[in-house]
Amino acid sequence: MTKVRVHELAKVLDTNSKELIALLGEYGYVIKNHMSVLEEDQLDIIFEVFTQRFDKAVEIPVFGREKAAEPEKPKKAKKKGGETAATEAEPVVEAEPLSDEPIKRKVRHVDTRQTVVDVNKMDTEKLEELVPTNVSEDGVKKQKLKKGANRHRDNNVTAKIKTPPVKEQKVKKEKKKVLIPNEISVGEFASRMGVSPTEIIKKLMTLGIMAAINQTIEFDVASLIAEDMGAIVEQEIILTAEEILLAEEEDKPEDLEPRSPVVVVMGHVDHGKTSLLDAIRSTNVTDTEAGGITQHIGAHRVRIHDKKITFLDTPGHEAFTAMRARGAQVTDIAILVVAADDGVMPQTIEAINHAKAANVSIIVAINKIDKEGANPDRIKQDLTEHGLIPEEWGGDTICVEVSAKQKLNIEGLLEMVLLVAEMRDLKANPNRKAKGTVIESRLDKGRGPVATVLVQNGTLKVGDIVLAGTAIGHVRAMLDDKGRKIKKAAPSVPAEITGLSETPDGGDLFYVIEDERLGKTVVENRKQQLKEERIKAHTAVTLDDLFDRIKEGQVKELNIIVKADVQGSVEAVRQSLEKLSNEEVRVKVIHGGVGAIRESDVMLAFASNAIIVGFNVRPDPGAAASAERQGVDVRLYRVIYNAIEEIEAAMKGMLEPTYREEVTGHAEIRQTFKVSGVGTIAGCYVLDGTIARNTQVRLVRDGIVVHEGKLASLKRFKDDVKEVNSGYECGLGIENFNDIKEGDIVEGFKMVEVEK
Repeated sequence: MTKVRVHELAKVLDTNSKELIALLGEYGYVIKNHMSVLEEDQLDIIFEVFTQRFDKAVEIPVFGREKAAEPEKPKKAKKKGGETAATEAEPVVEAEPLSDEPIKRKVRHVDTRQTVVDVNKMDTEKLEELVPTNVSEDGVKKQKLKKGANRHRDNNVTAKIKTPPVKEQKVKKEKKKVLIPNEISVGEFASRMGVSPTEIIKKLMTLGIMAAINQTIEFDVASLIAEDMGAIVEQEIILTAEEILLAEEEDKPEDLEPRSPVVVVMGHVDHGKTSLLDAIRSTNVTDTEAGGITQHIGAHRVRIHDKKITFLDTPGHEAFTAMRARGAQVTDIAILVVAADDGVMPQTIEAINHAKAANVSIIVAINKIDKEGANPDRIKQDLTEHGLIPEEWGGDTICVEVSAKQKLNIEGLLEMVLLVAEMRDLKANPNRKAKGTVIESRLDKGRGPVATVLVQNGTLKVGDIVLAGTAIGHVRAMLDDKGRKIKKAAPSVPAEITGLSETPDGGDLFYVIEDERLGKTVVENRKQQLKEERIKAHTAVTLDDLFDRIKEGQVKELNIIVKADVQGSVEAVRQSLEKLSNEEVRVKVIHGGVGAIRESDVMLAFASNAIIVGFNVRPDPGAAASAERQGVDVRLYRVIYNAIEEIEAAMKGMLEPTYREEVTGHAEIRQTFKVSGVGTIAGCYVLDGTIARNTQVRLVRDGIVVHEGKLASLKRFKDDVKEVNSGYECGLGIENFNDIKEGDIVEGFKMVEVEK
């Protein structure tokens, strides 16, 4: 069929393009502009309307269709009185060509007199529509003829149908198809429906929804109204620039190839993490390599037999958690280093909990077995208390005894890593565009932004366009972990790249893209989103909004970190809290420890969306600032039952906090004096805020709350004062308490009523 554009047909029908576009809009067709090409069914609608609009004959052009069959000669029918009425046939008339191809016009006369109707011109399915539906005043039934899109002609079949003069002719509207996204404004919805916004607002009011023209309504509401108005609804899927750019197809099983495992070393301070990494590296790197300097790019690869292993040189589980908080699942295996002469320490437990939360396999390296007092069996016994059962005791945790200093059994440890990797069946597809994670980045004076990346799928090549966080650019050069220039990096291979527009953050995912312009659009959108998020801040789970979020289905698991002054309290709280689990939400203590609340606890809480519960302990200054900045809920108690009751009340939606604690200042005790008849007086230096006489105070020693009470006295030199500001010295005494020592911290606080 010849392509017919809107403006061409408008010219033939002596109308304008806007009228035709509006007409088709009533029938659910969205025509973009006057240059749009019309489909055959759209042409049929226009011809039908324009034919029935005028009493006179209208010339309807036929574009590129087969030539109509020769019409029959006019037949004469006798009427009363001997008059005759001729039925006009439909002659084919040649017309001026609309385009380069010759176009034929067909003239159809609408005659309301007694006529012979050719049944062949109508779809057999639509003959039923000729059955009378209305009765006029004189009892004569009316009929409505509808022009179908397809004609099946048979010259042998005709029928005579008597029809009275038609007073009114209507075009039967087809059901309107409307595309509706997840959210749509009332004005836009009205425009798509082809009705006035007022009509939509009225419909919304009947549903009990009050919405203005510029307010948005959800898909379910819009579809309900559209269907009520007789439209067919289809959901519109709107893809963002990022979704279009980073759309991925799943790898076929036959395309996957084995890849090297990625390993991180974790453990307590001074248990030998660095020494173990150095021992592993020295077995594979010579001192003279790369000019005598080992290139440090945050990761390195070692060869064991004919296979390789990638080690991440992270400075501990803090960086590991920071990566996980950004959504980067980088490592496959964690080597947990435990000193054989020391045992399982608080940071060891933290490392275990971090690794479990990240769902990585754990291999325990029992280090320092060459030292006196080494007791590997005691280490294994301690590990069982934290869910790590050694293989030789019937569990599934591999424990390897090593000495990083003496380089004993390092190869055995690496073989175990390969064994675990083989069990996990690690695979990737090297024959696709690369994607992976940024390990670390820095700004080099000579080379500009430099990023260490770990390829996790595909192959990264020099010249590729890389998108990482809010950075984008072409890969100008690549170095491997030995400092050698390379042209490509396969899965599980770390590489240092240059050419990005800025330094991405550690943990950012990177992608190789093809459309640089679209990539820059994504970067700008991400920058805008980050700006909005900073304003909005992180909405972490708090006890205040816990019930609402449980009801909304946002919280299925309540993660809690417990810190207390003694281990017995930690275990008691863990058991009591986990018993609060119900059908809607499971309470899970993901970490418990003894001592002050540290910044690492806040980082774990932020990454795991957890609440920190403290008993007789305080957060250190860094942890308090970090918790406030990241929105982590820290709850401090002196009595265990208070915590259990408060969390249970929060889960039931009955928590109504009336007062909250507001810390006014901290003072460090520099010197103590014993005064007869008065007790112990402390010479202090106010570190921050103010210490006032009317505030309550608590005495904190090494992060543990020793006493809580009131000030008995507050002086500057020999004068009594109401308050002392930061940066000044003062003397103070605490009511009914004399166990004051140098180095203790006096924390002033007051209870403030919470506005409801």
